[in-house]
Amino acid sequence: MMKKTGLALALLFLLSYGWSQSSLQQAINTFSKDPTLKHAGVGISVVDVASNKEIAQFDSQRSLVPASSLKVLTTASALAMLGTTYRFSTHLQYTGTVDGNGQLNGDLILQGAGDPTLGSPTMPGGESMEQVLDKFSMALQQKGIRKISGYVIGDASFFSTTVNGSSWQWNDLGNYYGAGSWGLNFHDNLYYLRFQQTGRLGKTPRIAIIEPEIPDLRFTNEVESASAGSGDNAYIYGAPYTYERFVRGTIPVGSKLFSIKGSIPDPPLFAAQQLATRLRNAGIVSAKGATSDRLLGRPIGSNTQKLLTHRSPLLKEIVVRTNIKSVNLYCETLLRALGKIKGSEGTVSGGIKALQSFWEARGLSFAGVALEDGSGLSSKNVVTAKFMAQLMRKVARDSKIYDDFRNSLPIAGESGGMSYTLRGTSAAGKVRAKTGTLNRVRSLTGYVETKSGKLLSFSIIVNNYTGSGGQVRKKMEKVLLAMYAL
Repeated sequence: MMKKTGLALALLFLLSYGWSQSSLQQAINTFSKDPTLKHAGVGISVVDVASNKEIAQFDSQRSLVPASSLKVLTTASALAMLGTTYRFSTHLQYTGTVDGNGQLNGDLILQGAGDPTLGSPTMPGGESMEQVLDKFSMALQQKGIRKISGYVIGDASFFSTTVNGSSWQWNDLGNYYGAGSWGLNFHDNLYYLRFQQTGRLGKTPRIAIIEPEIPDLRFTNEVESASAGSGDNAYIYGAPYTYERFVRGTIPVGSKLFSIKGSIPDPPLFAAQQLATRLRNAGIVSAKGATSDRLLGRPIGSNTQKLLTHRSPLLKEIVVRTNIKSVNLYCETLLRALGKIKGSEGTVSGGIKALQSFWEARGLSFAGVALEDGSGLSSKNVVTAKFMAQLMRKVARDSKIYDDFRNSLPIAGESGGMSYTLRGTSAAGKVRAKTGTLNRVRSLTGYVETKSGKLLSFSIIVNNYTGSGGQVRKKMEKVLLAMYAL
């Protein structure tokens, strides 16, 4: 009787997938044999979430570079380990005492705990830089402080001073997407560099505006004007903590302002400078001016009093922006926060140790996985497609985080990096996935709701293809359509 029952279950499984499974594997095989992938590394894994069966694959245990699809590991880990309603806190506090004349005989300290959204110009539901500074200024006025005998200090000691990935490329560091993560982040650690376009090909457009203004930031402008519609091909070169910048590449000819985004060299110092300026405009002057804990070269100490605590939006809201807009800064901060809160140190290595320990305790094997950062910007990150698909499956089985995590993923034909994928097909809206893009790297990791109502987790990773990345991504769509057809 038991043997018959087992046979019946096997037949049911074959009927459930049967020819459809074969058509999916056929689509995967066809994709892997495409001429543009002749010399490429390809890894594909498709897992039935309910049964945990890998229903189709190609070289699913090969270690490959995932690019930004690695963000799903960092964001899912943050939701699971910190909780969906976690908020980052930033404290405005002071040392010393306030006398009867309204003088603070001590230092004013802006102490960060990693909030990547503090003063963000782009985070929905967050407060802008101007709103945050006004709030801080009002806190001093309500306390009756009219003068500060010491410094205004940006305290970033919550994380280490190693703010970028150790293997990030030099030409990324000066641009907004290469902005590192500090214990005190501010204004998304970015500024807008606005050029006045010129109508002549080859001519250098002048830098018209730096917004917000960064004290002491200097530029050597080597940008040239290219044909109309050529897009943003300008890059800013420079390292953290240094203020000499070179701008090279091209922007289109035209007659308007054209903006690119750069990374602020020292966000904790910039935050202190902005706060000192705002206070001075309100009539509150710091005798020693703005500085940071790093520049002071000494710990701030614990004998402080709080004036105000600013809290970030909910973590689940931060994760939505992280995955939809692929924000490297937010992911790098989440990784360091995991190291600080759940481990022993606010570093990349501390965060990696913490999340690996968490997932291994839940049965996820890290075989074939080596991590260098939390955002996927390093080309030295490697994962397997099977690892990524299994991670997504475990998230889908966790009712505490799945809905919030799923809602953070770009939707095929609708949002984020998936806006144009599968548009106009029956699978539009049925695939949610994080994209990954680096030089000669394209990847997709996410979920498919099949035509028959099943939920699949999947990962497709391609390294070192020939031809254009757009063509590779287009060919991936055929595999996604075969998944949806199950």
